[in-house]
Amino acid sequence: MKKRIHLIAIVALLSLTTACKKDSTTENNSGTDTIAVKQPEANRNQVPVVRVAANGKVAVMSFDHDMHDFGTIQQGDKPTYDFAFKNTGESDLIITSAKGSCGCTVPEYPKTPIKPGESGNIKVSFDSKGKSGATTKTVSIMCNTAEGNKILTIKANIEVPKGAK
Repeated sequence: MKKRIHLIAIVALLSLTTACKKDSTTENNSGTDTIAVKQPEANRNQVPVVRVAANGKVAVMSFDHDMHDFGTIQQGDKPTYDFAFKNTGESDLIITSAKGSCGCTVPEYPKTPIKPGESGNIKVSFDSKGKSGATTKTVSIMCNTAEGNKILTIKANIEVPKGAK
């Protein structure tokens, strides 16, 4: 009899635990239901949660160019470039973060959702102080597209002024 009571208590506890879990469907700022796709535990710190609209529609981040060459610049120059993009998908595009491959490459990105058909810019600033020669840097953009990220590349040939060390 005690075993039966313990078994019933365990089943009831499991039922309550399952019933209290949040549904994976949520509502974002645009009023559209979305489903959070969970990443494997090992990848959680590397890959953001990809959000797919409940109706199966996704955001698509389309760039005309995902690489920019500043050409030859002088050491110490701080050029910037705006990477233009458009949301060619059918769901709001949400950029969760953008990070340069080093501290000399700093991206600025829209913090509000980009609706389907709308455009935006990722402004990338590059500080060439202390650098010389052919240089390539990247910016990793984490967003809610099917891929989950996008890589932008900047290049420069950095000349050291004569007499500088």
